Amino acid sequence: MHTVLVLGGYGFFGKRISEALATDTAVRLLVAGRDARKAAVLAAQLQLPPGHAVALDSGDPELARRLHELAVATVINTAGPFQSQGYTVAQAAIEAGCNYIDLADGRDFVTGISSLDGPARERGVTVVSGASTVPALSSAVVDRYLAQFVRLDTIEFGISSGGRAPGLAAVRGVFSYGGKSFKEWREGVWRTVHGWGDLRWHHFPQPLGRRLLSSCDIPDLTLFPALYPTVRTVAFHAGFASSLGHLVVWVLATLVRLRLFRSLVPFAAPLRRLSHWLEPLMSDQGGMFVCLIGEGAEGKLLHVNWNLLAGQNHGPHIPCGAAIALARKLATGVPLPTGAMPCVGLLTVKEFLAPLRSLDIREVVE
Repeated sequence: MHTVLVLGGYGFFGKRISEALATDTAVRLLVAGRDARKAAVLAAQLQLPPGHAVALDSGDPELARRLHELAVATVINTAGPFQSQGYTVAQAAIEAGCNYIDLADGRDFVTGISSLDGPARERGVTVVSGASTVPALSSAVVDRYLAQFVRLDTIEFGISSGGRAPGLAAVRGVFSYGGKSFKEWREGVWRTVHGWGDLRWHHFPQPLGRRLLSSCDIPDLTLFPALYPTVRTVAFHAGFASSLGHLVVWVLATLVRLRLFRSLVPFAAPLRRLSHWLEPLMSDQGGMFVCLIGEGAEGKLLHVNWNLLAGQNHGPHIPCGAAIALARKLATGVPLPTGAMPCVGLLTVKEFLAPLRSLDIREVVE
């Protein structure tokens, strides 16, 4: 059997991945993390055999040796935020001769994973960063429709959450660039924008309707101009179920931009607690859109607007789809490229969404 170790396996995303893989007959699942008790509790809930809960710290200098002793074939790293991490876990996985997958959406972290390509190839393992909604699903959507375009000019996409806040690590990650400047490809040149700025409304299909969104810094902003060389604009925006909550974050990010606060990160924990208290009053609907514009057949303007709508607060499950799908491919012997790479071109939209088919999630294409 293919041994998959989920690091942070009892956390917000790790638990969902562990639950999905626990019943997979091709997978021997290990639930791992710093807290042995939490790992043991989840392993018991999943009815895993004794010894399948592992106390493991991502910063352990003996991590490679531990992975080797546990006969791990694939590590899934969910222990974010990745924006403040190095590649310790990925390097340990390579040294131990096992595959590596993470759910990072930090721009520099995901695009920089290629620095490990040489060692990964030498060990014959697959190292994948960004097995999450972006860039794994976003790029899969673009690839699905790319052949319809003679020339793809614009990729505009975004995400609006439902009322349920993700884990604290994820919130800290997306708050890390609040008010900070970064580059975005607009009209064929790199322009400076600011995290959680550029406030705008976006109209999702019903029942989401109109949502506030702001600029966010993600790997796709670097990856897509290189992957799709005809594209002149790549823009990403994200937001929250509550317009008032979004405005609070926008104001705080503006204060960071004006250097009245050093960072948005200290606000992550209190705002997440507030969001948790207010969750029953907020919408349980979340969504994602990918809008593609360019030249279609016979020189006509082609506009594709793909949407993914999630009800019943099932949106937080979506980032887990790629890691589950990739782990199942590896466990069943489906070949993946050797080396270290961002998670683009590895999954189709259908493959990404397959592990989520029991949830209240549906596609709408306009």
